Amino acid sequence: YRDSLKNGKELTEEEFEAAGGNDSLIHLDFMIGSGEMNVDGILEDDSAEPVMRNGEWAFEV
Repeated sequence: YRDSLKNGKELTEEEFEAAGGNDSLIHLDFMIGSGEMNVDGILEDDSAEPVMRNGEWAFEV
């Protein structure tokens, strides 16, 4: 979805794809979390980036 990327609506198709954009017609949401859940994203350098801590976003949304 172009709205999920900064200036996504202004990007060319090539720029959108290079930025990881997705124009799939299929979309699936699912719920995760509890007050005890911690989630990390693993970066290309194998370092961990906090996503959720104690069931809450670990960054300002």
